[in-house]
Amino acid sequence: MSVENAKNPEPGASPLKVWLEHEGKLLRLRLARPKANIVDAAMIAALQAALTEHLSSPSLRGVLLDAEGPHFSFGASVEEHLPESCAQMLQELHALIKQLLKSPVPVLVAVRGQCLGGGLEVVSAGHLIFAAPGAVLGQPEIKLAVFAPAGSCLLPERIGQAQADDLLFSGRSIDGEEAHRLGLVNEIAEDPEQAALAYFEKHLAPLSASSLRLAVHASRADAVERIVKKLDEVERLYLEDLMATHDAVEGLTAFIEKRSAKWEDR
Repeated sequence: MSVENAKNPEPGASPLKVWLEHEGKLLRLRLARPKANIVDAAMIAALQAALTEHLSSPSLRGVLLDAEGPHFSFGASVEEHLPESCAQMLQELHALIKQLLKSPVPVLVAVRGQCLGGGLEVVSAGHLIFAAPGAVLGQPEIKLAVFAPAGSCLLPERIGQAQADDLLFSGRSIDGEEAHRLGLVNEIAEDPEQAALAYFEKHLAPLSASSLRLAVHASRADAVERIVKKLDEVERLYLEDLMATHDAVEGLTAFIEKRSAKWEDR
């Protein structure tokens, strides 16, 4: 895809804008269905395709993922979480999470506005997160009587078990400043995209791409192995156990129907 087409897609085109900068050293990925930027099947497929096409480039030194509009993402498609479609949706989302985790070059993410649910799962699979102070980050799935499979695997690694338990069990959201204090966010900036670009230009662009890839592998190999193994186990728990409960289906259905859920604790 050309830079021009990537930045100015035709209506109904890909939900993702893709282009290269810095003489092919930086891959830019931008969620492009504001304001919600829902992480649905189309968005997942577009991200997978872009990563598959570009991550093997020997000159690549980084990826910058950001989003159009005031919000990074409201999360995954709730409709796609219903029993008839959730298996395929989860498998594809988790394949994307694994692809990001295994990226041979650093994945930088710039977050402003809301970054919730599946959106935060995608962000947490990156390497370095830059966020606006007023960004809103959270895994609210438990409020719908489901849980965040990838978040359950990623957050303990990023911020420790106790802090992850708080966010995953309560479903509460935190702002960028608190996320920074917890270690989820690497840097707070009023313009997180520019902060991420500045980091890339100063620290990554001058490096040997081949050595950087080896450094990424050396730093992350054990964590990636743990997360991938746990993610497979948690995906089974979600599909075979959680989705067999009354309350999980009720919570999702009530959200779609814009009504209060009626829990039966089963």
